[in-house]
Amino acid sequence: MKTESAPSRTAQLTMSRGLTFLIALACGAVAANIYYAQPVVGLIGPDVGLSTSAYSLVVTLTQIGYGVGLVLLVPLGDMFENRRLITVTLVACVAALLGGAAASTAGLFLAASLVIGLSSVVVQMLVPFAAHLAPDESRGRVVGNVMSGLLMGILLARPVSSMTTDLLGWRAVFAISAGLMLVLAVTLRLILPERRPSTSVRYLALLRSMGQLLVGTPILRRRAFYHALLFGAFSLFWTAVPLILASPACGLSQVGIAVFSLAAVLGACVAPLAGRVADRGLTKPATAFAILTVVACFLLVFASGGHVVAVLFVAALLIDVGVSCNLVLGQRSIFALGAEVRSRLNGLYMAIFFCGGAVGSAVASVVYATYGWVGIAWCGIAFPLLALLYHLTDMVPRRPATAG
Repeated sequence: MKTESAPSRTAQLTMSRGLTFLIALACGAVAANIYYAQPVVGLIGPDVGLSTSAYSLVVTLTQIGYGVGLVLLVPLGDMFENRRLITVTLVACVAALLGGAAASTAGLFLAASLVIGLSSVVVQMLVPFAAHLAPDESRGRVVGNVMSGLLMGILLARPVSSMTTDLLGWRAVFAISAGLMLVLAVTLRLILPERRPSTSVRYLALLRSMGQLLVGTPILRRRAFYHALLFGAFSLFWTAVPLILASPACGLSQVGIAVFSLAAVLGACVAPLAGRVADRGLTKPATAFAILTVVACFLLVFASGGHVVAVLFVAALLIDVGVSCNLVLGQRSIFALGAEVRSRLNGLYMAIFFCGGAVGSAVASVVYATYGWVGIAWCGIAFPLLALLYHLTDMVPRRPATAG
């Protein structure tokens, strides 16, 4: 078996802008699979026989599958040859998407949704793989570029799904994506360099080691806590904002809401800049900036009263900038901890902040129904303020220990 060091040296020599772009494109295309169903679930449900009350299961099962994959599949990147693992997972994604496109019953479509989410964690195999390929001095820039592609895919998925459905029907969305996944599987298999981890640990021991990594890695816990709170605020905002935009106060159509959501695409463009800042050793001040940007978003939300679309657009841009920056800063920090545990660290990081996002989504409709847009503003401010208070403990210089 090859050692870790030899493939790493070869990978660094073969890293290029073209390869970075390919991995970023693959991440964006795969991540989009998680969100294609969201804007068209009202069409999918009746077609496959889902009751109205069960529509949300389509989105929920996809997210559950993704969360399970983060814990059970992503760590395999520290155990198996990465290129083969990525290819096999993409092929599973192709099969799931084709199953979703062809499903005629609710059970079949929901099963396909679960596997679509499970196999879409290939994006979190590709991100640490890109970090392996990058030299130490430019790892933040490379991760930032790849994450920019991933975020673009997430943010463009909904409008692309809506437009494709309007032209060709919802089944075409899944069928077209299946074809794209197959092309990516073949392309990545041919182009990616081989990487064989040096570890020989068994799978159950690998999973058990994740608990040890969480307990024994303070920077992982800190960065995951920051981003769980910011991603919770992000989910809160983007779950609630369509409600106010569609209300009489703003009066936007579904097309208008889709155009509004493109603000998030602009925010994703800052991810490469965050990586460059991290490469210069400025992670702590950049983290403070990211957190304060999210605070500023909800201050604008509060000031606007939720009735000024232009102000809400600026708020959307701010929260996307803050969350995108902090995500890259966090991954840059944990990827510097060691190549042999990089996939497990990434799986833990993503799983923890994914839980924060789930909390934000869950409370959004309750807070909005009970307290309105002002309640959303105050709840949204609370999330990043907690992160800021914790971050301040990392900004204070620590006194050296003294004897006696």
